[in-house]
Parts: sequence; C-alpha cells; structure tokens
Amino acid sequence: MIAVVGAGLMGAATAWELARRGHEVTLIEAYEIGHRHGSSHGSSRIFRRVYGDKLYVRLTGQAHELWRELEHDSSTPLLRTTGGLDMGEGRDPEGLARVLREAGVRYELLPSEAAAERWPYIRFDGQVLHQPDAGVINADETVAACVRRAVDHGAQAWTGVRVTDFDVREKVVLRTDDGRALTADTVVIAAGAWLPELGLPVVLPDLEVTQQQVFHFRRREPSAQWPTLVFKEGTLQTYGLPSGSDGGPLPAVKVAEHGDGTPTKASTRTGLVDPASRTRVSDFVRDRLPGLDPDPVAEATCLYTTAPNDDFVLDRHGPLVIVSPCSGQGAKFTPLIGAMAADLATGRAEPHERFRLKRPA
Repeated sequence: MIAVVGAGLMGAATAWELARRGHEVTLIEAYEIGHRHGSSHGSSRIFRRVYGDKLYVRLTGQAHELWRELEHDSSTPLLRTTGGLDMGEGRDPEGLARVLREAGVRYELLPSEAAAERWPYIRFDGQVLHQPDAGVINADETVAACVRRAVDHGAQAWTGVRVTDFDVREKVVLRTDDGRALTADTVVIAAGAWLPELGLPVVLPDLEVTQQQVFHFRRREPSAQWPTLVFKEGTLQTYGLPSGSDGGPLPAVKVAEHGDGTPTKASTRTGLVDPASRTRVSDFVRDRLPGLDPDPVAEATCLYTTAPNDDFVLDRHGPLVIVSPCSGQGAKFTPLIGAMAADLATGRAEPHERFRLKRPA
C-alpha cells in the first residue's frame, strides 16, 4: 500500500497516477480538498515552454502531453492555450530563442513594433519572444479532478486529517490526529511548504519558504485576448496571465513579482499582502501594461518553497519519497511530477541527479 501525504497539486497528481496504474493508495490531506493554505489554489497558473535550461524545456514538453492525458481521463478542461511572451532585457529573448530552437520548440522572435501591433495593450522595448503553446492552468480544477479520478480508480482520500507521526522502519506507520494508524509500504511526502516542519528522518537540502503575493487588474477592454507574460529588467521580475475567477466577475489579469517574497513558515504565515510589493506591481502595470487599470481589484498570498538552484526535490529515501518543493515553478509540471513520483514510489525509475535530496556541491 502506498500513502500520499498532501493533496495539493503534486500529491493529488501522484495519487491519480498511482491509482490509475492499479496500486492501493491512501491520500491524506490536513485540510479540505482545494484549501487556500498552501501553494496549489486558484484559477490561474502559468504553463510555458520557455526556459534557459534545456532540461526544463524538455520536461515542459512531457508535461504538456500529460496535461492533455489528464484532461481526457477527467473529462475536464484544465489547460487553456493563450500563447506567452518573454520580454525585457533581463529575460534575454534572443538567448531563450536559441535554446528553444535547439530543442525543436516553435517560437517567434518579434521586434517591438510587430509585437505592439499584435498586442497593443502592452508596451514593449526591444525584442519579444512569443511561444504559442503557453497558457493558463486552473489549479483548483486540477486538484479536484486528480482527487476525483484517483478515488474513481480505487484510492481512499482522508481529508481534514493531519499526520502527527512518521514511524519509519522497513515499512512506515503513520499516526494521525484523529487517532488512526496506517501502515504503508511506501509514503510519498507531498507536503509543500510544510515539508521542513514535519521532522522527517531525512536530511533535506536548504529550503526557503516565502510568502508571495499576487494582484489582479481589470482589463480596460474586456474582449482583449491576453497572453501570459514574463518580464525581467534590472531587479524587477514579474509575470502575468489571465486571472480566471480569481480576478472577480469581470475579465482581469493576474500580475505578480517572482521570487521576492517574505521568509516565513507554513504554520505561522500572516496571509497579509506586502504593501511595497503592491506598489511595485501597480507601478509596473501603469508603465508596461496600459491595457489594465493599475489599481488592483483583488489580491491574495501563497507560498513558495525554494530549493538550491531552483530545482525540484524528487527523491527516495528508504520507504519515503519526497516530492517537491517546486521552487515557485511547479504547477506547469503537475501531471509529470505525479508520474515521476509514482515511478519513484514503485521502483520504476531512479531520481534525476539534479533533483536528489543531496545536491552536487
């Protein structure tokens, strides 16, 4: 029997993958499915193919195929294609284009004038990289679909139940706060930002948990078709994408800083938005995104759990499989990480060297 602890995006996808392969699975979640205490909630997460790292470009291609497989299995649309833009001198659109070309991924490298004709509600300076496969993932719907289909395939789901003790021997006995004990051959730990607080008998890499904030801005032209975008110039790195329901009843775009969060713990986070970040993001919208009203109509916080070099953590230690943290970039890889975790849990594959608990010096 395989237990999965944590029913966010990665845990839910792992449970779905294991259950559809015919394994006995118990999924344990401390809160309700789709809760907003971690990193896996909301209607909008970026899917993009553009990375400067060949490994991640390859993994995005594998993930894209599995997104369509998950959509087919769950009869639920989860990934909406919008196309995506990379812009700003710090993003180096020309260098990113070379990586995509070598990987055989389609793209367009556009001068600012051509980009402005196509997306007149965005202000461009310099070259712009357009990748047509980018899009928006509905995280809430993805978690719900994975859990529903895992249960359909025979998994059990325990919700509102917190694991309080991991007795790790040849097998693992999990004890929960409602008095139950569960013996598992393998336990997949997909606890996200809670991972450093679990007291596992595993040496973890240095992990930083930060509270991030996101903001939603009303579209001046509701019918405008917004792509996803990633911008970097100087010390400012931002991203944007259509908001979905998180932005309220009228069409909006989510815009946020990447990686400039406040150190915290999952158990003690404040949930309060940093006003300085709100100001910086609103100023960016005012300067670069004239198609948006620069006063946010909604805002929220979430958690990043970042590992050295921003790589994933996907490794096995005895009967424990550690799945993620994802360093603020995991959502787009959800069904692939689920498949990789299932492979580790069942002995079908070894972990990738870069994703091991012990990192190269």
